[in-house]
Amino acid sequence: MAHYELIVIGAGPGGYEAALHAAKLGKKVAVVEKREAGGTCLNRGCIPTKTLLHSSQIFHDARHGAHVGIHTDDIRADMGEIFAYKREISQKLSSGIESLFKTAKIDFLRGTALITAPGAVRVTDAEGNAADYTCDDILIATGSVPSRPPIPGLELAMTSDELLEGCDHLYRSIVIIGGGVIGIEFATFYADLGCEVTVIEGMDRLLPNMDKELGQNLALILKKQGVKVFTNAMVQSVEKAGEDVAVNFTCKEKNETVSGEAVLCAIGRRPYCDGLFADGLSVEMNRRSIAVNERYETSIPHIYAIGDVSAKIQLAHVATAQGIACVDMLCGKENHTSMSVVPSCIYCRPEIAVVGMTEAEAKEAGMPVKVGKHVMFDNAKTLIADPGRCFMKFVANVETRELLGAQLMCEHSSDMIGGVSQALANHMTVDQFLLAMRPHPSFEEAMTAALEDLAQKLG
Repeated sequence: MAHYELIVIGAGPGGYEAALHAAKLGKKVAVVEKREAGGTCLNRGCIPTKTLLHSSQIFHDARHGAHVGIHTDDIRADMGEIFAYKREISQKLSSGIESLFKTAKIDFLRGTALITAPGAVRVTDAEGNAADYTCDDILIATGSVPSRPPIPGLELAMTSDELLEGCDHLYRSIVIIGGGVIGIEFATFYADLGCEVTVIEGMDRLLPNMDKELGQNLALILKKQGVKVFTNAMVQSVEKAGEDVAVNFTCKEKNETVSGEAVLCAIGRRPYCDGLFADGLSVEMNRRSIAVNERYETSIPHIYAIGDVSAKIQLAHVATAQGIACVDMLCGKENHTSMSVVPSCIYCRPEIAVVGMTEAEAKEAGMPVKVGKHVMFDNAKTLIADPGRCFMKFVANVETRELLGAQLMCEHSSDMIGGVSQALANHMTVDQFLLAMRPHPSFEEAMTAALEDLAQKLG
């Protein structure tokens, strides 16, 4: 029976980065994964979605290029080829991870893991063959899966996993249940390609967990792109309607029905640890997620959990940071990554990127704050790209002038938010962040304008 110092269950970003880090620090490591290396992120989430959005962006820009002198005739989107390209990118990245495992001498065990006891894991392959392994520590990184709430007929709707398997034609119309990150990115993809898109969100605005202005501004932009948006809308049932699927919902105390060739359920994701523990063995749970302490320890000694299966924030880079931090602690090393500063991005058009606290969150926490803002009508790069109304906002503590948060809604904001995260992690003040010279022309120039507005308000 093979013995390892660490067995990682799950080969998503949290699991594979933790395994590679542990091997780098000299541990004998194995990774168990029943599907492809890279997990949801590389195969059924982040990377496939962004690949599709890259394709739809090219189509959109070509189709709407007449005002800048670019004329295209008979342009078409081939869905089979678009999804083939998506698969190609995912396969390249997944194969790359397997190559990294080989180089690092990490054993990649394909199959379903069952924790039979502390320090004991049984792996069953697709043919039903089982093998038992022992280890010093177990790291659970099994991630999450799409949620499907108990709404009558919702089995007629696809999840994001199912949608990403591909379709050989462009849907005439699609209804998306959920106006969060997943729903908005798919709405952007299909709207770019000319599909009739409807978004139904139960809360009072799109992106309800973010700054209020982001969701409101996004709704206006999507409507200009031809997307129908319903907020404060509660889905009651889903049913067949001839060749289409109908979604029945209430909105402002009125009964409404919207039909589409396809329906996507994008209400969120739930932690996945189904069948992970043998009978008689269980860990303490925090509702549906595995409960852990500040060292990522579960209630069972030497069993740890990171990422979507245990974290409050379900993001790939959070899982990666937690996995590396957990391994550092196992090896007696100090980890310096700030876990309280978490950037988050939405790859719609224009992009949205946020980090830290919103004005509302800061005030709710009892902090005296001011907000600096710049709407990017005068930004040259924004004027050229013409993605719609763009802006940047910064939140700072009135007493200390320390930056507390930022909300960016503009082109390439996902590439700029890392610098803002660094400022927050280092507790920089508005004045310190203003010391940096920013290039011209660039989207980032608006950052200086928003910071100057904030500095003036702080006095």
